[in-house]
Amino acid sequence: MKKEIVINASNEEVQIAIFEDNRLSEFFIEGYERERMLGDIYLGKVARVIPGIKAAFIDIGQKQDAFLHFSDVGNKLEEYATLIGDDSDVDTSEDDRESDFEEKGLTLLEDSELLSKSKPEQKERRSPNYPNPASHLQKGQEIIIQVIKEPIGNKGVRVTSEVSIPGRFLVLMPFDDKIGVSKKISNFKEKRRLKRIVRSILDEGFGAIIRTVADGVDEEALKSDLRQIIATWRKIEEKLKTVKPPSLLYKDMSMTSSVIRDLFTHEVTKAIIDSKKLYKEIKEYAINAAPSIVDKIELYRGKESIFEHFKIEKEIEGLFSKKVYLKSGGYIYIEHTEAMVVIDVNSGRYYAQSEQELNSLKTNLESAREIARQLRLRDIGGMIVVDFIDLDDERNKKKIYDELKKEFRKDRAKSTILPMTDFGLVQITRQRVRQSLFHTVKSPCPFCGGSGVVTTKSNVLSRIETWIRRYLTSTAERKFELRVNPSVYNYLTEGFINTIWKLRFKFLAWITVVPDPTLLPDEVKVYSAKQKKVITNF
Repeated sequence: MKKEIVINASNEEVQIAIFEDNRLSEFFIEGYERERMLGDIYLGKVARVIPGIKAAFIDIGQKQDAFLHFSDVGNKLEEYATLIGDDSDVDTSEDDRESDFEEKGLTLLEDSELLSKSKPEQKERRSPNYPNPASHLQKGQEIIIQVIKEPIGNKGVRVTSEVSIPGRFLVLMPFDDKIGVSKKISNFKEKRRLKRIVRSILDEGFGAIIRTVADGVDEEALKSDLRQIIATWRKIEEKLKTVKPPSLLYKDMSMTSSVIRDLFTHEVTKAIIDSKKLYKEIKEYAINAAPSIVDKIELYRGKESIFEHFKIEKEIEGLFSKKVYLKSGGYIYIEHTEAMVVIDVNSGRYYAQSEQELNSLKTNLESAREIARQLRLRDIGGMIVVDFIDLDDERNKKKIYDELKKEFRKDRAKSTILPMTDFGLVQITRQRVRQSLFHTVKSPCPFCGGSGVVTTKSNVLSRIETWIRRYLTSTAERKFELRVNPSVYNYLTEGFINTIWKLRFKFLAWITVVPDPTLLPDEVKVYSAKQKKVITNF
């Protein structure tokens, strides 16, 4: 498979498009006002331990405390305690894990998302004698943690105490003496060669994960990469001697640099950048970390926009549309909700076959491929429910399920797919480490609050009448002013005998109305002429 990376940089944000066989497969946006936190390492302080939800909250100096689930607590906290000079009692029991990452079935994500090691299956691997993490996490305790999931919505970051530092070819595990190899390196001899080299150069007490891009790399390149990562860790150790929690110990690369570091495999033929400044930064990194890819990094010099040149401007704009059309004439509809993402598959105008089952099968198969692609493009994670067109034949339902599994194998994020139900629903969970592309560039509408609908003007009028009737029964005051949104103002003052005059006659009160553009369409403020203040807001 041929891959290309196209990077468009402006003063406000950097947009990264990744092509697979000349088709857009992934898209990232890095805004300068949105700080990337994935992979950052902090010295935090335990703010709360809540055994009921099997988690602790860690103060890392952000608005919200970080969430540390017990399954993300390492079993070597005593080594962290030694580093930060913590005198707290720490249990030193050994974990009953296997001796190799491969034997544990490690699946490696080939980017900085590999830091997401929140392993629910870890509970099953723990020895019965392994202590409950709550027993050695105490309020006020200092702890080194690493961000594995960025803040999403009103949730803070998720963190782990099992820190790791990614390099070009290796990922350093400071407190784990095991060596793992990416499953994407399939050659057994190559795996054995790489493990032998890494084991020979790795310092005692350190572990490592060998990344896919290390396939075929010589010993000197591995040594150079390891030296740089260990030097980074030594700086963290030095910083620990002087800082107090909460403190940032290590800042991972920007998204742009991490894409080059983590996704620039042998399949990538070139990376094209339209910013001279960014081009120099990436080139400098490549010279130091991966000289073999330097010649593949190019500076775009064309007059038209780089995305226009590659004819993807319209496709990128379509990423924020709810409706995605299929070649067959059908379409899929993507709706974001608070709890999940719902996708509806529709046949549209496709009726090529006389047999309805065949029509539905063809549309569903095409939709399955497009859904897998859209989830990658839009970086949608969490719970996804897909409503496919109804199928009667169980064999056809299995074809849809198999097609989805095949397409999701191309995805770097971990996912789980359940077979189609009798109602034609397929449930998918996809690993989420950051907000989706949609929520990255969109914010809730200030008028409707993100609901997509606003209160009708007639309903606003009904609420006004209800308030006036209730207010006049409790006061002798008969003069007040209504402040409303301009659109409601126009509705109330339309015509010669307008609604306001009708209200005056109905309630025998002198009511005036004033437009206020700062108010929402369904918001009303009442100003009392007698009291000279706003007396209510509804």
